[in-house]
Amino acid sequence: MSKQALIQKQTQTLNLTPQQIQLMKLIEVPTMELAASIKEEMESNPALEVDDDDDENLNDGDNAEDFDDERRDEEQDDMFSEISEFFNDDDEDEAAYKYSANNTSPDDERYETPVVSETSFTDTLLEQISFRDIDERKRKLCELVIGYLDDSGYLKSDAGWIANDLLLYQNIEVTEAELNEAIDIVKDLDPAGIGASSLQECLLIQLRRLQEEDEGADYSNAINIIENYFNELSLKHYDKITSRSGMSGDELKDALKQIRKLNPKPGGTTSSSTHNTNHVIPDFVVYNDGDDLELSLNRLNEPRLHISKDYLQMLKDYAGNREAMAFVKNKLESAKTFIEAVRQRKGTLEVVIRAIMDYQRDYFMTGDESKLRPMILKDIADIVKLDVSTISRVANSKYVQTAYGTFPLKFFFSEGIVNDEGEEVSTRAIKQIIKECVDNEDKTNPLTDDELTAVIKERGFTIARRTTAKYREQLGIQVSRLRREI
Repeated sequence: MSKQALIQKQTQTLNLTPQQIQLMKLIEVPTMELAASIKEEMESNPALEVDDDDDENLNDGDNAEDFDDERRDEEQDDMFSEISEFFNDDDEDEAAYKYSANNTSPDDERYETPVVSETSFTDTLLEQISFRDIDERKRKLCELVIGYLDDSGYLKSDAGWIANDLLLYQNIEVTEAELNEAIDIVKDLDPAGIGASSLQECLLIQLRRLQEEDEGADYSNAINIIENYFNELSLKHYDKITSRSGMSGDELKDALKQIRKLNPKPGGTTSSSTHNTNHVIPDFVVYNDGDDLELSLNRLNEPRLHISKDYLQMLKDYAGNREAMAFVKNKLESAKTFIEAVRQRKGTLEVVIRAIMDYQRDYFMTGDESKLRPMILKDIADIVKLDVSTISRVANSKYVQTAYGTFPLKFFFSEGIVNDEGEEVSTRAIKQIIKECVDNEDKTNPLTDDELTAVIKERGFTIARRTTAKYREQLGIQVSRLRREI
């Protein structure tokens, strides 16, 4: 039987303080999300306030291009000095407040951001069903079928599976014949292609409806291709289509034009399925001033925060109430910590972007991507003497506006490759060569990866074909066979 014993062991660990964790989170968020973080903090801590002018800007999204270079009021430092003496007391009674994550009660009022209502994909289809002259059971089955459509408008489940699912989970008994009839009704709804089980069926539904609506047009070749040569079409084997179908080259071109106008995702035509357009708000602006580079940080969503004077007065008013004093001191300390974190965030962002500007000066001066130097996170971390993880947080979701466009900060980071002259250049230079070659190639006879590799070698870079293929895929460029046109 083993004996139990107390053993003293010395270990060394590194723990982040709550203040450091808060700073890391603020560093990572982009400018527009910083506004939400500040509002959330102000709602939970009444000791934190913002100047009236900045409060208006914080709620005005239309002024997102406005950049404020004013510094915080000098009196803020005086406030910190005034309350600093209260943050050094060893008061055990304040512990319950200091480490409390939520000081709200069920009676507190809660405000929620209103959500704009719009007609959904499902609602649009249900509305069409309501106008159909069908009995109530059939209408109910159509509504159930609509519930099984995916976001693209496809019905990937067959009638048998749906019938079993309805019986098992909703105790609804229905035959496959009834469901197939309901599915046919759904396929007749707008937009054309809704309820199809596959892309092939979706395109066929659209072509046949177009033919019915416009008897003067001829969609027979397009229908023939989708119905009988869909696999050859997907692989762009145009020669096989013409030889097997008997179509001429011109007839094939006309049919392909008709097919390209079809919608492969009919569910995406409704308002709820379309993606909102995201307007990029740059966190930094770098512009050329002659031979110099100038930097401006977006300060719209970094309002001039300060400690509430009312809470400072409470320290004096509640001097004899230990419990109230502990609560007020906790709120003041939290406010001070948050203000310092916002300040440090700004300083960290500025020192990192300036290091990137210096490192990639040639690009910022000319806009020539071939002049981008190989740069990884560690390169900047070594320059600014910060951890690589901090640089990664700064680069995450941040955008920089230049004279040549607005780019994600990660755009300026890339690995290096050595050319035939022994110089290390960014892999982006290789990708630029590939892009130029593909943009200017003969689309009837596109360049293969071997041919692209040969062109890259002529430009002074010796790389393997598989490396060319990797860079091509990173650029989102398809293989030569799928780029071929007739």
